[in-house]
Parts: sequence; C-alpha cells; structure tokens
Amino acid sequence: MINVAIDGPAGAGKSTISKGAAKELGFIYVDTGALYRTIALSAVRNGIIDDKDAVIKMLESIDVKLGFENGTQCVYLNGEEVSAYIRTPEISMGASKVSAIPKVREFLLDLQRDIAKNNNVIMDGRDIGTVVLPKAECKIFLTASAECRAQRRYKELIEKGENVKYEDVLSDVNERDYNDSHREIAPLKPSEESVIADTSELTLDESIALIVKIIKEHM
Repeated sequence: MINVAIDGPAGAGKSTISKGAAKELGFIYVDTGALYRTIALSAVRNGIIDDKDAVIKMLESIDVKLGFENGTQCVYLNGEEVSAYIRTPEISMGASKVSAIPKVREFLLDLQRDIAKNNNVIMDGRDIGTVVLPKAECKIFLTASAECRAQRRYKELIEKGENVKYEDVLSDVNERDYNDSHREIAPLKPSEESVIADTSELTLDESIALIVKIIKEHM
C-alpha cells in the first residue's frame, strides 16, 4: 500500500487539493480534520466544548466512523451522517480545542491507521507525517500565507451564505495557527522528510498538479 501524508495549517486547501490528487491517482482520500470536527460537533451539542474532562468522558459513549461513497468521504457520529454540520467557524475553533487533548488524538489514532493499512491513501491533517503515518512513502507540508488562506476561507463561507467579515476570518486563521503549532501534543510542524509545497500563488488545478507530481516522484 502507498501512504501519502499531507500536513499543513488550517485553510491551506489540504482537503480540496488532496481530494483532487487522490481522484487523479485512484487513491482513497482521508480528511482526518473531519474526525476532530466531529468530536467538536458532539462536544458543542453537549455544551462541553470548553470542559476538557467532560470531552474525555464523552469519548466513552460516542462512535465516530468514516465511510466512502463513490470515492467521497462521509463522516458518521453515532450513526448520523454529519458531514454537512462540521464546516462552520464555531466547529473549526472547537476542532482546534479538542485536537489539543491527548486522549482525543489517541481515540482517533487507530481508526486513521487502519484505513491507511488497507488502502492506497492520501491522508491530510496536522500531524500525519510526524505521528499518524511516520513511515508514509511520501510526506508533503502544504501551506500558503495566512492572508491567502483567510481570503479563500472567507470566499467559501460567503458562497455558503454565511454572514462573516474577512478580518474575523483572518483572526481565526491566525489563532488556529498559533494554537496548532504551540500545543504540547503533536504540534503542527513539517517532518524532516516533508516536501514543502506553498500554494499561495497557485490556482487549484496548479496546486493539484504540483501534489500529484510530488507523489509520483515518491512512488
């Protein structure tokens, strides 16, 4: 099996670019951020997003699964398909909070590794190359400037009908960058073997082509 680990900061386009590259290569795409967002969704629904101990306790009674329909990833919380509910700014910030809890990362680790063990995958997240798949054949650190990432996220939210300000989105991006790179457990950073791919000046198609090129060079 060929495992590709793609890490990088929030809003770098990891999901969209990884999905496009996986489709071109015939791999399964795994968005690990969706798993943390699902934990956050459950915590928000239960009113415990700021209570670390309560979040840990919640893990005993929830079931999180990934499914794939026609190559598209779906995420399930206690049997409910929740992909449509995990992309709001509130859940994004919640995901940053729960991902800093070691027990949450431990809870999701085996699920991620089992998928990679049985499939050719492109898996994206914050610590895939360093923690989840340290022996991945190809490791990429996908990034873009904070301003560029905020602009992309702002446009995406506006198109969904969200009432947001660019300044607030940029502030959220900077806050998530700080939280993700300064947490004690599995902080966001490139692994020593990672190829750095900066997409600030690239279109989506150019970004996908770059990632496919890097992966083919490692196959």
